[in-house]
This record gives sequence, structure tokens and C-alpha cells, in this order.
Amino acid sequence: MPTLNDRRFLLGGIPLLSLVIALVDVPAGTAGRVPLLLGHWAVSLYFTTGYWLANRQLWMTLLARLPRPEQTPRRLWLLAGLAVLVTAAASVLLLLLPHALLPTDFPLTLPALLKQARFSLVPTVAVLTLYETMYFFEQWRASLGRAEALGRAQNQAQLDALQSQLDPHFLFNNLNTLAALIEPGNAPAQDFVEQLADVYRYVLLAQGRATVPLAEELAFIETYLALHKARFRDNLRVEIAITPDALVRHVAPLSVQLLVENALKHNVASREHPLRLRLVAEADTPDTLVVENTLRPRQAGFAPGTGTGLANVRRRYELLGAGQPVAAGARNGEFVVHLPLLPAQRSSATPL
Repeated sequence: MPTLNDRRFLLGGIPLLSLVIALVDVPAGTAGRVPLLLGHWAVSLYFTTGYWLANRQLWMTLLARLPRPEQTPRRLWLLAGLAVLVTAAASVLLLLLPHALLPTDFPLTLPALLKQARFSLVPTVAVLTLYETMYFFEQWRASLGRAEALGRAQNQAQLDALQSQLDPHFLFNNLNTLAALIEPGNAPAQDFVEQLADVYRYVLLAQGRATVPLAEELAFIETYLALHKARFRDNLRVEIAITPDALVRHVAPLSVQLLVENALKHNVASREHPLRLRLVAEADTPDTLVVENTLRPRQAGFAPGTGTGLANVRRRYELLGAGQPVAAGARNGEFVVHLPLLPAQRSSATPL
């Protein structure tokens, strides 16, 4: 159930709305007679309070079940339909008490129920419109804050990925120059420099993008791992198993790379203890990319990780509105990270 700070609307809105309804529908013979007018207002206040609270509860229940922005049209259609049923039921229930006290003035007849139904339209429409408008503006303000925070987190992630004070454009251009200077017969050196250039090309293209398709991130990861394979050789063993449906989903740029980098940086990779790295998105878990690596921390000469990079990834996915958090932890001798896959319809070129 969503939290809702609507105390001022309850304390001020209900009396005000009930007063407006009472003044619009003044019974004959009560004009100028204050006691009767106050009694009429009290009746209006009683019914308005009931309709307000009933429709408020309906709105909060639907919002809890359908909270995502893309679910708004469905939620509004359900709200419109269910509001009729809830208000009709509330009309009958609210009439029971005054009917028991004053059966002549509040009969449970069809004309009386129809009149009460007409009366209920005003508070029902007013309440639902008020809460939807209030929720819209709260989400709008929150989205502005998330966009600003996401921009800061994305910039920090790019700095962490580069790990350098060099201008990436400068480095990328000079890598191309270096590739041209290598002798044509030295194919391994040519390939290595070209792969390194591809890595920096992706970093440059990722700037200013809130999300990228998983297929693009994995193509970058394969190039990134190829550079490390030149150093680790068979000491690094990689398995990638991604379903076609998962490939079109989106991830935060360089988020998978950071997880891979952490695995390489903080774990032993030797002939006796090869580092196994798995990136998996299976059909039974279509909303998650699982990144696993053997957990064998380096000992002497290496500082332990601070967790800043993983915290940054968590924060970025939170700001992107992921439906589930980034989960990470040790399990059966492996370090496992569950990275949410974002909807494919997200723009991969969203400016920050």
C-alpha cells in the first residue's frame, strides 16, 4: 500500500466539499433557518465523509496493485468502473444508519437510492480527481529529482569505468594512430589495439545514454573480455547464455562491465584456480541478468574492494525505476549478482 500524506485534504477538503454540496442543494423551507441549515450540512458531511474514504481506499488499493507509469491507463479504467460499484455499495450502507434513526426522512426506496446516487457523483468525482492530480504532480517532481540524480550517478560510473584522467577522445584517436603504426604482419598486436579502441568507442557512445540494449552491452563485454583473455588466457573461463528475448531488454550502460571488472580485480585467476565467469538470462527468469563468478579473493598485495562500484550500480537502477533491486551476495563458493533487465521500450538515447 503506497504511503499517502493527505491529512490536510481530509481535514479541510471533506468539510469544505460537504458545505458546498449542502449550499447547492438547500431543502425548501430551510433558507435563513440556521439550525436546519446546520443539520443539513451535518447530513452532507456524513455522506461526503463516507464517499471520500471509500473512494480513497479504492484509489490506494489500485495504485498499490498497478503502480508503474505504463499501467496508468489500465488503472484509470478500473478506477472508473470500480468507483461506480464502490459508490453504489457505499450509498446503501451509508443510508442504513439515518434510515434506522429517521426512516421517514431517509427511506430505503428506489427513488431515494437514485437521489442518493446523484448526490454521490460530486464527492466521488472530486475525490478521484484530487488524488490522481496530487499523485501526478508528486511523480513529476520525483522524476525531475531522479533525472538529476541519475545524471550524477551516470557521470560517476563513466569516470569509474575510464579509470583515467586522459580525455577519452584523445586516447581513442591515438589508439587508431598506434594501430596504423604497427607492422602489418603483427596481427595479434593489431587485433589487441583494435579491440582496445572498440572498448573506448563504446564508452564514448554510452555517454549521455540512460540505458542501452543488453545486446550492445554484451557485444562490448565480449570485446572487453577478449582484452583480458590476452593476459589471463585459459585462466579466465567465460560462459554467456542469454535468451533472444533478454537481448532486447535494456541495462544501464557499463553496469555489466563494472560487475565483470570487479570479478577480475578481486579474485584469483590462475592455472590451478581458473576464474569462471557466467552471464546468464534464462527463459524462466526473463527480468534478470545473473552475473556469477568463482569467489576466491586475492590475498597479499591487493586492497579489498570498498563496494562503491556495486553501490553505484544499485543507485542507478533505483533511479531508473527498476521493478526489483540489484541483489548481490556470496553463494556456494560464488559471488552472484542479479541485475534487473529494464523494459525494451525505454529509449536508449535518453539525455541525462
